[in-house]
Amino acid sequence: MGHLTKSKGRVTEADIQVASLFMDRMQLHGESRTAAQQAFREGKESNFPLREALQQFRSICFGRFDLIRMFLEIQIQAAFADGSLHPNERQVLYVIAEELGISRAQFDQFLRMMEGGQQFGGGYQQQGGYSHGGYQRAQRGPTLEDACKVLGVNSSDDAATIKRAYRKLMSEHHPDKLVAKGLPPEMMEMAKQKAQEIQSAYDLIKREKGFK
Repeated sequence: MGHLTKSKGRVTEADIQVASLFMDRMQLHGESRTAAQQAFREGKESNFPLREALQQFRSICFGRFDLIRMFLEIQIQAAFADGSLHPNERQVLYVIAEELGISRAQFDQFLRMMEGGQQFGGGYQQQGGYSHGGYQRAQRGPTLEDACKVLGVNSSDDAATIKRAYRKLMSEHHPDKLVAKGLPPEMMEMAKQKAQEIQSAYDLIKREKGFK
């Protein structure tokens, strides 16, 4: 995260706040929080071995795509901390995705879903009083387009297609199922929030399109 935020030239106050909020959500305290803060600082260094660090992370995950997906989700939310995605941040995200075994097409779709999720309280919004950039954008309220991005569907898709997409995502993100797969307790709050985003997006689509 430190390397990602530094890629645009400097680390902003918003970047630091978002990093702290993620540590809060993961309930990192004491030595764990100190280690996370040190990792953030190391990531800001110009000689930080990004690809090597990602390869180590991927090996630790043992093919656990749920952990890889959640890690990438955190990085994307951090990149949007100041309200927009800088071209340099996008390039770093592409490197992260590549090293984690995620194709460019998969990543672009994932990015669209994350962008839509920002309007449903995803990421750093509603976590604190910060009122700059993306936080203000989130206050406009979610639209049908945002909801469709979250589910990875088009507004013109029929009810059956949308329901299939919703069920697939909920199956992948449901906290109880992730716990059964061994999701670390520190990530449970994030998993719950993601499931809530998916549910809220689906409820909005149902209202707008008039199906149950």
